Amino acid sequence: MSDADTAHESYLLAPRGWALLTRYALLTVVALLFVVPLAWMAASSLKPEYQIFASPPVWWPSPPRWENYVEALTQLPFARFAANTLIIAVGSIVGHLLSCTIVAYGFARLRAPGKGYLFVVLLSTLMLPYPVTMVPLFIIFSRIGWINTFAPLIIPTFFGNAFYIFLLRQAFKQIPLELEDAARLDGATTLDVLRYVILPLSLPALAAVAIFSFQSSWNDFLGPLIFLQDQSRYTLMLGLSFFRGTTQINWAYLMAASLVTVIPVVVVYFVAQRLFIEGIAFTGLKQ
Repeated sequence: MSDADTAHESYLLAPRGWALLTRYALLTVVALLFVVPLAWMAASSLKPEYQIFASPPVWWPSPPRWENYVEALTQLPFARFAANTLIIAVGSIVGHLLSCTIVAYGFARLRAPGKGYLFVVLLSTLMLPYPVTMVPLFIIFSRIGWINTFAPLIIPTFFGNAFYIFLLRQAFKQIPLELEDAARLDGATTLDVLRYVILPLSLPALAAVAIFSFQSSWNDFLGPLIFLQDQSRYTLMLGLSFFRGTTQINWAYLMAASLVTVIPVVVVYFVAQRLFIEGIAFTGLKQ
């Protein structure tokens, strides 16, 4: 290769190299915005109380106080709180997958007059903030005797979620109609098509919905605060609020318990990371 060809190739590669470098630099900055608070929380969970707001700041505790974890998690029945949260999270996942799958398949495949209008009405419910429906829901659930039970936090998930229905509808529309027609020629019913054709091909989207549902239920604070009254039924988010007293906050215990609480969400994401990313990409390709 001549010197002129080498120079021309370097000229073509230079802009790409700078673009790639700029991209990685921006990704690094964004990643640090998320990692630094988490690292500070982890370091603060090992600090004595006087080192958390020390000036100049103490970046790493000296010495680390591992007793913060034991004391924070044994002051309150966090094992019971975790079990309650897991029950609500699993129930919510089951409810969302069952209800949203059926409704999304209807919007994606079945023919009905006014289907498009009904879909617009469904999506419009996304603009309703939860505090708007909070008081009516409390009145309804109190009259049927569901207050201080897990029912108000689980049963509504069996009636669908507009965002999850939208995601699954988009995923179902990616599946070729020829596969469904072939199944119907073999005598498959609508439920057979949904079970044996649509669902196996939509596992990434279903996994994305399950992860979203798990994260939402695990991190929910307002719902349990409204509907649960006995401490034996509290969730992890309500348990963390005990470290915020009326006059002071035990920051070391709060950071330690918060770090333990966030671990299951991180583990679930990393275990299902590939399916989650595929599901998000799969649901955004076709309108």
